Amino acid sequence: MKRSFFWDKIAKRYSKQPVADEAAYQKKLEATRDYLSPEMELLEFGCGTGSTAITLAPYVKHIHAIDISSKMIEIAQGKAAAKDIGNITFKQSTIDDYNAGAGAMDAVLGHSILHLLDNWQEVISKVYDMLNPGGVFVTSTACIADEMKYFKYIAPIGRLLGLTLQVFTSQELEDALTAAGFEISRQWRPGAGKSVFIVAKKAAAATELPK
Repeated sequence: MKRSFFWDKIAKRYSKQPVADEAAYQKKLEATRDYLSPEMELLEFGCGTGSTAITLAPYVKHIHAIDISSKMIEIAQGKAAAKDIGNITFKQSTIDDYNAGAGAMDAVLGHSILHLLDNWQEVISKVYDMLNPGGVFVTSTACIADEMKYFKYIAPIGRLLGLTLQVFTSQELEDALTAAGFEISRQWRPGAGKSVFIVAKKAAAATELPK
């Protein structure tokens, strides 16, 4: 698969790169932790080399972390082992192939990934289905159509690498989330041209009043 080949090829170099905006990344992690609790089952798709999963592991029961790249997964497993973190299961898989089951997850993370998926709206619906009532979907997404002046430089590079960049606005992303049934709990953008951070919540189950 051409896309996995690309990520396999750059995995080692990618793992050594510093975070582009460390302050924004830390703020997103802090915001995410507000929605986590020790009994939670969490899925991260597009987990890369595992940095986010490893950071959040102490705050949940278990993390299922998947990525299309076997090389990324190998690096992530090594990093987790070096830190003696045992509550993360890393697996090579796409979100399309991953079958968690309805209501199996309490939280799902998808960072820097939706804009790389041809069927990103379908993926949002799949995430909604796999979440428990009251569960959250946390995503940081490049909404390329908000900054169209940059797209003419990005799109050709993506096509050469075998990556299809999806062009949508932050409003279109929000609309897709609400159409799937989510309520937007939190939305933040560090600055112009930056990825949009969203916490979308699945409504809690209605409780029956005693008769």
